Amino acid sequence: MRILITNDDGARAPGIKLLEEIARAMTDDVWIVAPEFDQSGVSHAISLHEPLRVHREGEKRYFVKGTPADCVILGVEHLLDAKPDLVLAGVNRGGNMADSIAYSGTVGAAMTALTVGVPAIALSQYFQGVDVKWECARAYAKPLIERLLEVKWPQSVVPNINFPHRDPGDIAGVTLCHPGHGFIDGVNVVERVDVRGLSYHWLQFRRSAEEVDDPACDISLLREGHITITPLRPDRHGEWNWSDMRAQFGDVLTVAPMPDLG
Repeated sequence: MRILITNDDGARAPGIKLLEEIARAMTDDVWIVAPEFDQSGVSHAISLHEPLRVHREGEKRYFVKGTPADCVILGVEHLLDAKPDLVLAGVNRGGNMADSIAYSGTVGAAMTALTVGVPAIALSQYFQGVDVKWECARAYAKPLIERLLEVKWPQSVVPNINFPHRDPGDIAGVTLCHPGHGFIDGVNVVERVDVRGLSYHWLQFRRSAEEVDDPACDISLLREGHITITPLRPDRHGEWNWSDMRAQFGDVLTVAPMPDLG
């Protein structure tokens, strides 16, 4: 099996080193195509308006001055001599759950893999406080990946796996669940002044898991010690009944054109 690895924390991050260790325990055909620098929060973005610089750092190892999605596209369509059988994205430092999934470069890389015809899995290590319990992902990632492949997980769906902030022997189980809502409470905008007297700004999410009251969602289950898997689709279709939606809103949305304002 050929595995392509990427992430959004940067090519030298501890999580991607762990994921390479996990992948090499599954196969000797492992390729790494990862962002040269931290690309957290870029979601599915690709670089359409600037060139991509690629640095070969060794056999089957490339660092890209671009996004995680750029890395997947370059790897699958250009750098590898044949398509990979699987793309693994992560292991992200911090959970990718609830509202933050939309901004995740880790998830974005996995979603991009699906668009170029390769099955993918996103993996993240949730943590609380300062220390990251990488041992949890190290213990469970390989058997969980192998199990997903064994049960023939739908190739049109990305398993978004989050490992809890627990020691490996203290896991409550593996749970398939939906993303929570209300995790992001807003965005802080911090304005500063550079050495030339010009202003610049930093953006920072305000997050609060305490506001999430859904016991069956990913955040709640992670806090209780579960490994969570949220099935994600790149098409972003709503999970409602389309017949009911058309019956309720179809006529209401019928409008007449505006008169000529000239």
